[in-house]
Amino acid sequence: MRVLITGATGFIGRALVPRLQRDGHTIVAWVRSESRARSLLGADVDLVPVSRGHDALAGALGRVDAVVNLAGEPLIGKRWTPQRRRVLEESRVGVTTDLVRAIAAATPRPRVLVSGSAVGWYGDRGGEPLTETSKPGGDFLAHMCRDWENAARAAELSGVRVVLLRTGVVLGRNGGALAQMLPPFKLGAGGPIGNGRQYLPWIHLHDLVSAVAVMIADERYRGPVNGVAPEEATSRTFAAALGRALHRPAILPTPAFALRALFGEAATVLLASQRVAPAVLIGHGFTFAFPTLGAALADIVAGGSIAIGPPRPAGPQANTAPAGNGAPGGTTARYELRATTVVEAPVAETFAFFSRAENLGLITPAAMQFTLTRAAQPITEGARMEYRMRVGPATIRWRSRIAVWEPGRRFVDVQEVGPYRLWWHEHAFRADGARTVMEDRVLYAPPLGALGRIANRVFVAPALTRIFQYRGDVIRLRFGAA
Repeated sequence: MRVLITGATGFIGRALVPRLQRDGHTIVAWVRSESRARSLLGADVDLVPVSRGHDALAGALGRVDAVVNLAGEPLIGKRWTPQRRRVLEESRVGVTTDLVRAIAAATPRPRVLVSGSAVGWYGDRGGEPLTETSKPGGDFLAHMCRDWENAARAAELSGVRVVLLRTGVVLGRNGGALAQMLPPFKLGAGGPIGNGRQYLPWIHLHDLVSAVAVMIADERYRGPVNGVAPEEATSRTFAAALGRALHRPAILPTPAFALRALFGEAATVLLASQRVAPAVLIGHGFTFAFPTLGAALADIVAGGSIAIGPPRPAGPQANTAPAGNGAPGGTTARYELRATTVVEAPVAETFAFFSRAENLGLITPAAMQFTLTRAAQPITEGARMEYRMRVGPATIRWRSRIAVWEPGRRFVDVQEVGPYRLWWHEHAFRADGARTVMEDRVLYAPPLGALGRIANRVFVAPALTRIFQYRGDVIRLRFGAA
């Protein structure tokens, strides 16, 4: 199928794109910035800029089979002033209304619309068990979700099957709620929010996008669907589980009055209690990869098969960049990163994906703001790639050169301009039946001379680990988990 996505460059959208590509779907993204979207979504996504107007959107909708609507400004971070409320409503209700009007004008029309909503639809309900048939709440968030869903339901008048996805707290790496929770928890300063008794519906990001992939194909899904995991959690049990995953204490509560003082009414998102069950997903036999909170958090915070340490001998070379492989002769590598990933795809398909410069942004965390600054060349020996990205508070330039190119077997890129004194990265591929074993070996020397050891421990090695973890997540979504 061809699937059009709004909000494709957001936290959920960037995971949904490779997950749908795994099923063979072609992705079309309705985006505000064409250049930013190309950098974030890779080479194989068709882009429809918002600036082209209603007719361009209607034309694109006439060529797709399904639509997934994920647009919406973040609820947390700013006080809900009257102006902020209008922004929140316009980014959800307004965008959905425009989308549904374009669907009505399309010829032919998509068969299904999966439109985002939230468990905020239920309001603050304490310990009351809630399913998709429960009544709505009465606060601002509940009213906004009601209007949001009504705007999406209007597509039914055009003969479109409509699914209303009511998501809870979405847990994933490099974004979402955990991105804000992890820093204090890693310092041992985390704990429950408010009194800790409020229910906190949650779901692993990979389960959520897998559920969306099912919804667009399975005609049994209609109307509201709770996008939450089956295991219940309160704020207190959630904090305890995150503390266990990080091997840190999690006993320092965040008082409700402090949150209200900081966020005003927006603190409702953190303090409301919704004991929500995924009745429709369970009823239709959906299989959760992460049905328990402990398993979900362990998957997200674990380091995976990534090791960083002193360089190890590999053939004739020890701690210098391998001769004849493109690195400056005799440059000393201080550290070596090794990562092994098993990909559920044959070597030819895997090699083709990783040897396209346009896909670098897709496998790089969004916070790094990766952008190609020079049109991507066909990758072959001697090709150069130029890009910029954000590292901490600074934006850096990077130029790399393909020093070794052995199609289907390996390639090596080396830094010519960038932050490291040495960066030599070998990507090796070998077949394991129908699967591919991909082995990354990076020899590097951080900047700052004698301070490099401290810099590596505090910043460089953790940053590289997060980057390779994120890349592993994209591989799982795009090709399936091994």
